Amino acid sequence: MEPFEPTIVAFVCNWCTYTAADLAGTSRLSYPKNIRLIRVMCTGMVDPQYVIKALLEGADAVLVSGCHPGDCHYINGNYKARRRIRLLKEILPRFGFEPERLRLTWIGASDGIQFAEIMRDLTSQIRAIGPSQTRQTMII
Repeated sequence: MEPFEPTIVAFVCNWCTYTAADLAGTSRLSYPKNIRLIRVMCTGMVDPQYVIKALLEGADAVLVSGCHPGDCHYINGNYKARRRIRLLKEILPRFGFEPERLRLTWIGASDGIQFAEIMRDLTSQIRAIGPSQTRQTMII
């Protein structure tokens, strides 16, 4: 049997984290290929429904990542995201998901190395937790 490789959906800010991902790629830094980046203009635009839908449709984890607090191009988008993620972590167990399957990070545009490290760390953390219940249900 093949080892478990998690599927991770990452909602990333256009101005910071997406740029850091691009920097990681152009710098030839390696990070797991099972991360699916979805570029949004701001993490404040990530509706909680998107996160829940990703998990319900088989993602093993969701990452929301954007500009550092105080550096948002849209003034307070990352503060909105922080509040939403805090509430989502409380709600996720009602849907049968561990709160550890959702992570919020702040990665600046020049932090390509940090981007690659966080992606490797998140992937290994989710490997340790195991596949999500919805993924197992969908396979059967």
